[in-house]
Amino acid sequence: MSITSLSSSTGVTEPLSRLGSSTSCRLCGARELHSVLDLGASPPCELFLTEAQLDEPEPTFPLHLRVCGQCLLAQLPPLIKPEETFTEYAYFSSFSTSWVEHARRFVESATARLGLDAGSFVVEVASNDGYLLQHVVAAGIRCLGIEPSVNVGDAAREKGVPTVTEFLGPDTASRIRAQHGAADLVVANNVYAHIPDVLGFTHGLRELVADDGWVSIEVQHLLTLIQQTQYDTIYHEHFQYYTVASAQRALAAGGLELVDVELVPTHGGSIRLWARPFGSGSAVTPAVAEVLAAESAAGLHEVDGYARFTQDVQRSRWELLGFLVDAAKQGKTVVGYGAPGKGNTLLNYCGVRPDLLGYTVDRNPYKHGRYTPGTRIPILPVERIAVDKPDYVLVLPWNLREELTAQLSYVGEWGGRLVFPVPTLEIVEVGR
Repeated sequence: MSITSLSSSTGVTEPLSRLGSSTSCRLCGARELHSVLDLGASPPCELFLTEAQLDEPEPTFPLHLRVCGQCLLAQLPPLIKPEETFTEYAYFSSFSTSWVEHARRFVESATARLGLDAGSFVVEVASNDGYLLQHVVAAGIRCLGIEPSVNVGDAAREKGVPTVTEFLGPDTASRIRAQHGAADLVVANNVYAHIPDVLGFTHGLRELVADDGWVSIEVQHLLTLIQQTQYDTIYHEHFQYYTVASAQRALAAGGLELVDVELVPTHGGSIRLWARPFGSGSAVTPAVAEVLAAESAAGLHEVDGYARFTQDVQRSRWELLGFLVDAAKQGKTVVGYGAPGKGNTLLNYCGVRPDLLGYTVDRNPYKHGRYTPGTRIPILPVERIAVDKPDYVLVLPWNLREELTAQLSYVGEWGGRLVFPVPTLEIVEVGR
């Protein structure tokens, strides 16, 4: 399979109608964007439908991942403004107990690593419902959350976490720094992929942090996304996907130097980037070179290294559809667990409808009584599984496998089994 660019060697240029609002790289400006994976068109993954909206038109947008031939930033065209998704948001981080525990461990380790104390100041960007900063508050460290979604920001304030409702940019950062002072630590977990203005956002991070401070960013690692066929994590909220190499370039463009990197298991495989303002004098750890070498060995520092991804994704789709169709033919019942954004990419790309997946359940009451975007699958409370006793439960947030296998162990009481669709379809017996 060959990779085609916007202006290919054959002279054929893709129609502008398929390129969104930009045909150039949002990081370096190059117009050499190469196709990595085209998932067709789907609706925004967090815009769950009410029953009244089922008879209304539903907009869809292209979901086509490309990589820049110059800086190798993998990216989607900026078709949806962040304000359209994040002003009121359906995702509350605290509904995942493992994610809250992950945040607690991070706060504990960062406090020890950086020597944070009562005189320190910690800022988290995209702080959601206070899942992380609640631990900073408990440690007696001054902190502030910056969260654009009004509804989840309200939940954080109810927990006693100081939170402002803002989108981060250089101007916002300047106002916050003038009012609260420079931060010793700026945390940005699972947000660096969510902003189309990567340069403005990075400049905002630099403005927030003190000259001798630290920035910690967690973001999904493109290396594991490719190697483990995690195509369902590609959706419109994610405007770009990072290797350490492309993240290093993005940080440098905003005045931050990458000095350390950790590989963490969250979200199927993420990188925790530790950066400091240029001139801080920190030595770059060997871990940075080690991860860069692993990426290079996998071919991700060259455009051709992405060539097999489409074939792997197609195979994953065929596996899931084959299982669902066979189950339906055999009269077996299959329901879903979870209604995450990644699940909606999977369901739309695979063409799964209520005839193959009767409903899905979710712990978040906000989603109850609503329907998944595009596929119109009902979302019910978790208790419905124990009532209906389905033969199979398709776990859509597969990245929480350990947590959800324990939570759903009761499914084995009636002989039910769990199904994990990514990276390859796996049917698991539980509770026996």
